[in-house]
Amino acid sequence: MQNYNWIRFDWAMKRLLRNKANFSVLEGFLSELLRREIKIIKLLESESTQDDADDKFNRVDMLAEDETGEVFIVEVQNQSEIDYFHRIAYGTSKVITQFLDLGQQYQDIKKVYSVNIVYFDLGQGEDYVYHGTTDFYGIHKNDKLLLSKNQKNKFDKVEPHDIFPEYYVLKVNSFDDVAKDTLDEWIYYFKNSEIKESFQAKGLKMAKELLRYELLNENEKISYNRHVENLRYKASMAWSLKAEEEIRIAELAEEKGRKEEKIEIAKKLVSTGMPIDEISSITGLPKEDIENLK
Repeated sequence: MQNYNWIRFDWAMKRLLRNKANFSVLEGFLSELLRREIKIIKLLESESTQDDADDKFNRVDMLAEDETGEVFIVEVQNQSEIDYFHRIAYGTSKVITQFLDLGQQYQDIKKVYSVNIVYFDLGQGEDYVYHGTTDFYGIHKNDKLLLSKNQKNKFDKVEPHDIFPEYYVLKVNSFDDVAKDTLDEWIYYFKNSEIKESFQAKGLKMAKELLRYELLNENEKISYNRHVENLRYKASMAWSLKAEEEIRIAELAEEKGRKEEKIEIAKKLVSTGMPIDEISSITGLPKEDIENLK
């Protein structure tokens, strides 16, 4: 149920957090996630930068660059998408090529972090926070491929995964609402749109003051209420489709069970020598099916 003390993070990303004065909210979240200080210097163009008139996007994304030149794709996905992993891969590849100008060397590619906050059951797994990196292991000796000393000095990197994109997936609905650390406090907010007095995570103090529903003007409240209602509608449609599919599967199973029961009866009647016409009349099975039982 929507808590109207604080607004949802996805709507805030689209409408409020793009203001440079409010960067500390996103910086705080990324700092807690990566366990190091993140300082954003600018936002880059992203697919949802432009406002949607009906505000019906399933997702909202933000593209940010920090003071070291690393790039962060932060995306909120509300509805299920079966090929979501594929789109994560496409998104990071697109960003890498987008910021490598013609004539630049490969060593100039930007390190990309893909942070995905999802409100559906993505894949199979019991945790609610997943982190993916790229490492190389020998198929014969199982040793880990590392950078040479010269590469470390040249690129200021320690291992290959420091060059490749990194991925984070936060499965919000799998969170048990027990905040065991400061990252969990952020996930609690993502799930419940609530920031408790006891929370100490970086960025949440600013979020607590900035992302309050009552601070929105009337037009913003109308837009926000429409956004929440659209999410409810889509969730209801998804639930209805799932319920209809479950009913259809149950009916098919019931029909299969009845047919199997009729076949068992027909088998017994065939063994007694009863004529096929009579067996078909009793069981309702086609004569051809009964012939096959012989």
